[in-house]
Amino acid sequence: MSETTPTPAADNQKKKGRNNILIIILVVIIIGQWAKIYYDSQERKETQSQLASTEEELASTMQRLEEIKTELDQKIAEIEKLGGDITELQKAKEEVQKQLASKTKATGKLISELRSKVEGYEELLKLKDQEIEKLKSVNKELLTENSTLKTEKNQLGDSINRLEKKKSDLQSKVLLASQLKVENFRVLAVSEKNKERESPFRARQIEKLKVEFSLAENKVAPIEGKKIMIRIVDENGKVIFDVARGSGTFIFNGKEEFYTAAQEILFDNTKQKLVYLYDKGSEYSSGIYQVEVYTDDYLMGKGTFEVK
Repeated sequence: MSETTPTPAADNQKKKGRNNILIIILVVIIIGQWAKIYYDSQERKETQSQLASTEEELASTMQRLEEIKTELDQKIAEIEKLGGDITELQKAKEEVQKQLASKTKATGKLISELRSKVEGYEELLKLKDQEIEKLKSVNKELLTENSTLKTEKNQLGDSINRLEKKKSDLQSKVLLASQLKVENFRVLAVSEKNKERESPFRARQIEKLKVEFSLAENKVAPIEGKKIMIRIVDENGKVIFDVARGSGTFIFNGKEEFYTAAQEILFDNTKQKLVYLYDKGSEYSSGIYQVEVYTDDYLMGKGTFEVK
């Protein structure tokens, strides 16, 4: 067989076919590159969008943690004031502070963990709200009980005070009733010849002054030792006083006073008669004198005499 020689037209046709194929391949390549660029761009946008959303979610979660920290502080202060246990709240606050201070990169896993913790803290705060209400109720009851007890205590105190006052008043009445009194009071001047004269008398007639009286019957007064003192007081209010002649001092109304003479006796409620002979050692000035009788810290009675 003899070979057929290609014509020029056939050659052109083949070249044109090859060119078309190359063009198609280039177009496919260009479209592929464009598609890759487009998809890469979309993927970057989606990634950036997701990152932005994640950062937003993290910021929102951290803001909620800040709010929770403030709420924890409020609950701690309130429960502590009410006398409750704040250990759990303090522990939660420490955890929140650590989370707020951390600089961890925002990830979905981190946000999920933080949200879970936020939910736990919110649940804890709700429980503490209930605890606060219970504590308030208990404190209110305690306040009411304390108020009642205080009122009862005050009433009891008032009753005790009234009883003490009655007791004191009764004791005062008993003491007053048990005070000794003098009766048959006489003041006589005794001369050198032992002649007795009743007041008034002259100074020269007084060698000794005789004071005598009886102790009135008193069924309330106990039988006991008594020191009975007399005070002779001139009209200027001056007490006749001489330690060498048996004078001394005693307390009357919280104040130290002089007495002229004294006797120690056993009071036996038999209307005892007491006699005092007092030698002044000098003449009495003219005037009216008071003779007062004391025992313990009260006045038993008194009389007067006049010296002309």
